[in-house]
Amino acid sequence: MSPIGDDMRAEAAEERIVRRLVDAAKAGDRDAMHQLYQRFSPHVHAYVERIVANRDDADDVTQQTFAKLLTELRRYEPGNAPFAAWMLRVSHNAAIDHLRRREAVRWEAVPAGLEQVDDAPLECRASLREALDSLTTGQRDVLLLRHVVGLTPEEIAACLGRSLRSVYCLHHRGRAAACSALDELGFAPATVGRAVPT
Repeated sequence: MSPIGDDMRAEAAEERIVRRLVDAAKAGDRDAMHQLYQRFSPHVHAYVERIVANRDDADDVTQQTFAKLLTELRRYEPGNAPFAAWMLRVSHNAAIDHLRRREAVRWEAVPAGLEQVDDAPLECRASLREALDSLTTGQRDVLLLRHVVGLTPEEIAACLGRSLRSVYCLHHRGRAAACSALDELGFAPATVGRAVPT
C-alpha cells in the first residue's frame, strides 16, 4: 500500500468522524460541540491571529467563532469541501467583523497628536489585499492556508478537498500572480538578487 493511499483513507476516516460530531452537535449534543472545539480551535486561532494581528484579539475572535457556531452550525451542509474549510470561512467572517467594529471608532474620538500616522503599513496592507483579491478563489485559499495558517500542502489538500498536485499548482500560480500584482502596485517583495539603482 502506498503512503498517499493510506493518508487519503485516514483523512476520509477523520472527515467521517467530524461529520458525525457535527450531526450530533446539530442535535444539541454539548459533548460533540466540545470535541469540535478541541479539534478546530488551534487552527482557527492561528488563522484569525494573522488577520487581527493581536493574540488577545485572536483569543476573542476564536471564542466568538465558536459562540457563533452554536447558531450557524445548522446551516452547514456536507458537500465536496470538508468541515474544516467551512469552519475557516466562519472564522474569517468573524475576524473581519471584529476588525470592522474596531475600526468603527469615529475620527473625532482619536486623541490630539495621533493624527500624524505613518501610512506605509496601511498602504502595504491595502496593496496585499488588492493583490490577493486579484487571485482566483482557489489560489487565494491555498496561499492563505499555507502562509497565514501554516498548514502543510497535505493538510491543505484535505481541508479543501483537492488533490495534492492541485494544491501545488495553485500555490505556484498564486504566488507568481500575487508577486506580479504587488510589483504593479509598487509593493513587490524585496529579493536578494534585485539590482540596486545607482
